[in-house]
Amino acid sequence: MSNVFGLLVSGRLVQTDFMPLSETQFLVTIPEADAINHAAVFLTGVTPLPAGTAGMVYWSWPDPSAPPNWQLLGHISNAKPSAIFKIGNLKKLHELPNENKFSSAFGQQQICHNAQIGISIEPEENVQLLASSVASETTNSYITFAQKMLENLVNFVASFSVTQEQMTPTPGVLYIPLNTLHTWYQNFERRLQQNPNFWKN
Repeated sequence: MSNVFGLLVSGRLVQTDFMPLSETQFLVTIPEADAINHAAVFLTGVTPLPAGTAGMVYWSWPDPSAPPNWQLLGHISNAKPSAIFKIGNLKKLHELPNENKFSSAFGQQQICHNAQIGISIEPEENVQLLASSVASETTNSYITFAQKMLENLVNFVASFSVTQEQMTPTPGVLYIPLNTLHTWYQNFERRLQQNPNFWKN
């Protein structure tokens, strides 16, 4: 499958020198990748992908002190022969969680100072499974963030709570009972659990 895949980085020549690691895995190295913001990966049209498959596209940032750590960008297929990926905001290895399910997608390799793009030819069903998995992880992240933010707000406000006997009359200042905030928090959390996207309506 020589020259099946192409890579275009702004301001550079097109690269089609993807090195086969196996019958289904291909790798290309991008030198001096720190200033790159976007990368376009595409099928060259020389040969279509096998029917029922897609090319899962992975990215690895350079890191001088660790082997490559793969991050899923997306996919290309015969029906979607090209894709542009924003890679300038992807996290470096030291910013990623210790457990990375894609870290061994292309095997353990020597530490590399260049960025790499890997393409793994997989059944199209994997695209849907991974998309669902990523969407689920994103939803869980939103829920966790919202819960932590709400807890922080409630704790912050509660730290200023006083009893009626302790209150000093201050004209023009409005006061809200703390239990009102707790009720709002419980209602918001309940709605968030039922539908994490309810706040978008």
